[in-house]
Amino acid sequence: MRVILASSSPRRRDLLALLGIPFEVVDPSFVEAVRQDRPADEQARDFARCKARSCVDRCPDALILGSDTLIALGTRVLGKPGNADEARSMLQLLRGREHLICSAVALAGPGGVMLDDAVERAQVWMRPFSDADLDAYLATGESLGKAGAYSIQGAGGTLVEQIDGDFPAVVGLPLRLVAAMLARQGIRGTIDVETIYTTKPYPNWARFSHP
Repeated sequence: MRVILASSSPRRRDLLALLGIPFEVVDPSFVEAVRQDRPADEQARDFARCKARSCVDRCPDALILGSDTLIALGTRVLGKPGNADEARSMLQLLRGREHLICSAVALAGPGGVMLDDAVERAQVWMRPFSDADLDAYLATGESLGKAGAYSIQGAGGTLVEQIDGDFPAVVGLPLRLVAAMLARQGIRGTIDVETIYTTKPYPNWARFSHP
């Protein structure tokens, strides 16, 4: 059966490719709208499900994988910044503090039947970086399109002090969860997921190494 990744994220595409599973990428039509009155993990799960279902009409006979990442900073929920000013504000909020990454995945089957969903959580501690560090990072343009306005696998890794949890989940796609979901549907990659977690073949993964 065809596997579809319902995502416009090149990071999720690159991570899924590590499993050695043939898949296609379809840009989901669903657009997430983050609310402050619902927990980040619940919203991320709903968004992942909606992204998968938004591709069903175009891929009616496929397994469709949707994913979404949100950040919980205390009671506040952070998604992607809409512009550079929002990115600056988000990073100023995160500076020197701990936050929780909530990366959800959902798998829809033929006809849009929801087969599986789950949320992986990881804690991240940001350095008390200087305004000069912040300006330099924003100048890279990397913060746009990323939950919390930073990319741990890129230059944004310099803003992070440590993580506790699943590195791919912080990037945006918890590979162990994905591999398990697909395996339950009889889809297995050519590369064992535990081998991937041992070799850590992704930028900055070894630097923030956790089992």
